[in-house]
Amino acid sequence: MLLSKIAEELKVPFIGEDVEISSVEYNSRHVQRGALFGCIVGLVSDGHNFAKQAVDKGAVALICQRPLDIAVPQLIVEDARTALAEAAACFYEHPEREMCMLAVTGTNGKTSTTYMVKAIAESAGMKVGLIGTIVNMIGNERIDTARTTPESVDLFALLRHMANEGCKLVIMEVSSHALVQDRVFGIEFNAGLFTNLTQDHLDYHKTWQNYFEAKKLLFRQSRVAIINADDAVAERMCEGLTVPVYMMGIQKGSDYRASGIDITTKGVTFHLHTPKADARIALKISGLFSVYNAMGAAALCEQAGCSMKDIVSGLESLSGVAGRLQSVNTFNRDFAVYVDYAHTPDALKNVLNTCKGFARARVISVFGCGGDRDRAKRPIMGEIGGSHSDFVVITSDNPRTEEPMRIIEEIEAGVKRTSTPYKVIENRKQAIAFALSIAKPHDIIVIAGKGHENYQEINGVKHHFDDKETVEELLLQR
Repeated sequence: MLLSKIAEELKVPFIGEDVEISSVEYNSRHVQRGALFGCIVGLVSDGHNFAKQAVDKGAVALICQRPLDIAVPQLIVEDARTALAEAAACFYEHPEREMCMLAVTGTNGKTSTTYMVKAIAESAGMKVGLIGTIVNMIGNERIDTARTTPESVDLFALLRHMANEGCKLVIMEVSSHALVQDRVFGIEFNAGLFTNLTQDHLDYHKTWQNYFEAKKLLFRQSRVAIINADDAVAERMCEGLTVPVYMMGIQKGSDYRASGIDITTKGVTFHLHTPKADARIALKISGLFSVYNAMGAAALCEQAGCSMKDIVSGLESLSGVAGRLQSVNTFNRDFAVYVDYAHTPDALKNVLNTCKGFARARVISVFGCGGDRDRAKRPIMGEIGGSHSDFVVITSDNPRTEEPMRIIEEIEAGVKRTSTPYKVIENRKQAIAFALSIAKPHDIIVIAGKGHENYQEINGVKHHFDDKETVEELLLQR
């Protein structure tokens, strides 16, 4: 593609001769001959400082926010991030316009909701692209993912691949980081869903208001907004929106509503009411939060043209999502073990309350908190663990570059506000082994924080570690 075509779409002139562009890049290490390199200004580094390195590696043109003394054509723009997204969309010939685009944002529930949407849309006969935390998928093909929402260049490349493979619908998790950093800039979503807002990522957003505003950005580029009416910020989330708004929740008056909810160890059944139809749903995934995820998925899919028959069939076909209240094989032991990705106060509270609801004996929780992330939530999670468990094992999660015991001490301060007995074991494998060793008949052990992850990051190095795999290994040894 000629640089002039990209410049025309961006509505900016360019300095220098017209050249053929063979790729669009933002990382100088990935540049190959013929690339258009975007000089992104980030929190840590400035892409302008890597422009010469990119050109030396073969970049033939630059997107930059100021003229550079480098002898290649340059597109001078006000914001290199948004311009890079527009350039990528143009280069990949706008794949987002060829598919139904659905988005989910919120602190918790994004991943499970996207899997539910995928199941419903597939029941409707569509090939589905999924972009999210665990993995990216094209139909049944799995593609590893490094972050919840890819950078704009990677995202448009992935969308082009999805469109070429015949996907008719794409469901994606859109993180608050991605919205602030314009990773999804230029995409008009057919519908966007807001699940909830609880404490997380304040290490990045700094204030609760910033975090809220980041989530709300999704509805600037959605044709339809679907909002959890039962969330504390629902009313504020609706303020000023200029697109049709649909509310979902348990309270009467919601456009998408659940009633007659019955939660058991095997799942949850409820009546789903939508603007078009009503039906009884039997989910194989337990917890009240699963009802909210299902309502959100149903709302998105109904806006995408799916019938109630498709919604029921899709939701009831899903047996679970990796690392989300996932049952672990205990080899006929008389206690149960679940792993869950819960790494925020609200998510931990939800999963522990769900297990409390069907526990016949104690609930034992095993969890830590990630390093180099929001420190304020650590004592909050400790207090939640103590308030909603019968025994707490505080351990290490992904300490990253922090001292693990410092993180644990901050969690412990919260547990101490309760009267619940607890034990500190820094080594996560040993902590899990201890929880297994004290389990009595009908106890439930909840190992929270890592869920689907198969690594533990210590001192900046990732080591293989899988909670589910570790439980099974320890039980087989016993």
